[in-house]
Amino acid sequence: MPLPHTGFYDEDSCDLAEFASLTSQNVDLDTVPHAKQVLRNVPVYDMAQLSTMLGEQTSRRILMAEWARVLHKGAGVFVLKQACPDHDAIDAATQSYEQVIAQERAAGGAAADHFAAAGSNDRIWNSLQKLALKSPATFIRYFASPAIDAACEAWLGPNYQMTAQVNLVHPGGQAQQAHRDYHLGFQSADISASYPANVHHLSPLMTLQGGIAHCDIPVASGPTKLLPFSQLYKPGYAAWRRDDFRAHFEAHHVQLPLEKGDAIFFNPALFHAAGANKSADIHRMVNLLQVSSAFGRAMETVDRAAICKMVFPALREQVASGQMSGDRLEAVLGSTAEGYSFPTNLDRDPPVGGLAPQTQKAILRKAVMDGWSEQALSEALDALAARQMA
Repeated sequence: MPLPHTGFYDEDSCDLAEFASLTSQNVDLDTVPHAKQVLRNVPVYDMAQLSTMLGEQTSRRILMAEWARVLHKGAGVFVLKQACPDHDAIDAATQSYEQVIAQERAAGGAAADHFAAAGSNDRIWNSLQKLALKSPATFIRYFASPAIDAACEAWLGPNYQMTAQVNLVHPGGQAQQAHRDYHLGFQSADISASYPANVHHLSPLMTLQGGIAHCDIPVASGPTKLLPFSQLYKPGYAAWRRDDFRAHFEAHHVQLPLEKGDAIFFNPALFHAAGANKSADIHRMVNLLQVSSAFGRAMETVDRAAICKMVFPALREQVASGQMSGDRLEAVLGSTAEGYSFPTNLDRDPPVGGLAPQTQKAILRKAVMDGWSEQALSEALDALAARQMA
């Protein structure tokens, strides 16, 4: 799709015919020479056979370059068979996660899912830290996977930041709606549309989406629905909410069965959705990996809450007197407060009324416009900081 003259994508200008053409491609086998097979346009790699490649720098880079091409210009998704061959470690992690779920249920927690109806599943936010704190030895064995490490590095380079969230979908659990993922996929349509097209192109390069199967996952249990090549549609962050795009996804998606220890990785711009668990007795557990680039950080550490509190009295006075408003106010807010919801602690700071939690910038804007007291702003900012702490 040509870049719009405004430099921004919008939902109304998205072209389903172009999307359908892009997603009707087939994988060129010459581009995935190390794949054991291609199933329904998804390259599948046998890591037992390829493990020696990961032990030598040149061959490791050759394999990583192939995975990066798949994610960027190819199908957008691949499967690593037995990326985590230590099934005892997976079982031990599963046991720890089940204990966490029971504890959080007993405490009255109900983790929300961004794209599925409430009650469809059990979710553990920050399963990475919770496993490390609950069972350090299991954590070490579980993440000692050269295949997982290489997949993350293939897309993001070294020094990536690992996060994880367990999703346990019970028999009868509903499917998610088709969507794209973090970053822009976690924003509302209006907020997503406010970012210029070049940021839509950048967003998928900043994260990698993956999952580790904790049990055998036949198609009946609802493995992730995927639409290969859909990450190639550049305005996709504007398109994925449209009914016609979602209908096309439902008509053309693919699902692959996974075995315990398999891992799947995909470009976060790929249209995807967890499937419905239609099995009678399979409790589908996948540890979802959301891995971030090391470069997604500012150069300096800044105490933005302190700045907000300090400038608030003067800013409130100028707004109240009419000296500051409109675009000038927004410019000040942009240089003062944190305008992004993440990272946060999703147990304490869940999305409310959307896909992302409230931001520091939104709190400061409301405080200024509504004439809050300094104490009220301070308490609101401190409460936000407490919710966001790990």
